[in-house]
Amino acid sequence: MQPTATVLVYSDDSTTREQVRLAAGRRPAPDVPLVEFVECATPEAVLRELGKGGVDLCVLDGEAVPMGGMGVCRQIKDEVFDCPPVLLLMGRPQDAWLATWSRADAAVTLPVDPVEFASSLASLLRRRRLVGA
Repeated sequence: MQPTATVLVYSDDSTTREQVRLAAGRRPAPDVPLVEFVECATPEAVLRELGKGGVDLCVLDGEAVPMGGMGVCRQIKDEVFDCPPVLLLMGRPQDAWLATWSRADAAVTLPVDPVEFASSLASLLRRRRLVGA
């Protein structure tokens, strides 16, 4: 049985969550595990899922409402013990400084570019596996 990685996807927009799933596919790179997605449409759902444990990586939509992914990222980095890496989806490249403020581990712009997104996701999964090993 192959290992899997659990990726939490937060966005109030179901189309954005779908873009993330399609861009990542079942395996974003040959050297990383298969991914399973947990979708959340509210900040409360994100906190609930992280509280259960078992999340390997979070993808947070910086454009989500009522609370954007940048605020959620900063909150979970402060409040969640052993917080998984965060890949932030930004509306514009000029928001990179906000991604740094939120303590995101990586950021990509919307709309999701499949090649860039899969590469960033795979890089964070590799780092998580190396740290966790």
